[in-house]
Amino acid sequence: MIKVFIGYDTKEKAAFTTLSHSIIQNSTKPVSITPIALSNLKDDFVRERNKLSSTEFSFSRFLTPYLMNYQGWALFMDCDMLMEADIAELWRLRDDKYAVQVCKHDYTPKSSVKFLNQVQTVYPKKNWSSFMLMNCKKCTALTPDYVNRASGLELHQFKWLEGDHLIGDLPLEWNWLAGEYEHKDDIKNVHFTEGGPWFKEYKECDYSQNWFKYYNDTRV
Repeated sequence: MIKVFIGYDTKEKAAFTTLSHSIIQNSTKPVSITPIALSNLKDDFVRERNKLSSTEFSFSRFLTPYLMNYQGWALFMDCDMLMEADIAELWRLRDDKYAVQVCKHDYTPKSSVKFLNQVQTVYPKKNWSSFMLMNCKKCTALTPDYVNRASGLELHQFKWLEGDHLIGDLPLEWNWLAGEYEHKDDIKNVHFTEGGPWFKEYKECDYSQNWFKYYNDTRV
């Protein structure tokens, strides 16, 4: 069973549903999908949202290993994505010597704002935590207490690990940044990091036709 946790934001319900559908449609293995929704985490996640948190799951994503009882592997994904490949292919890339495997982006965002006029923050390892293949037994530092009090940079820059040698590489095609990277047809997973087609302002963004194909299929 492939365990997938998806960040859930009440302003992006269509994104969550469409991403889930795209994962199921393309997978050749059984998949378990769990939303990281604040309404389901009231006993464990108590930190207040700050103005730099562009989504409801900005910090709660790091509870994934805790929700797995620090056992096995799990994939965390932002909801503003679209899976275009078999997730079983990604699952075969797991390497037990790492605590987490990510797409190691090295870029500066083109815009200073993103969806819903959110401030576009710039920092090293930006977007690494938006798609994390997590070896949960090596992520025991991510307790609810730590996730509730740690700074954003401590969490998103993986300072809870003993060193960057515990962060493995994944091909960028598994977290392809629409609007930031050039258009390619053979990517695995699209990330609408600037804003997705479920927002009217971005309905004609790159890869929007791909997204609407899956979205319309959920409405049948």
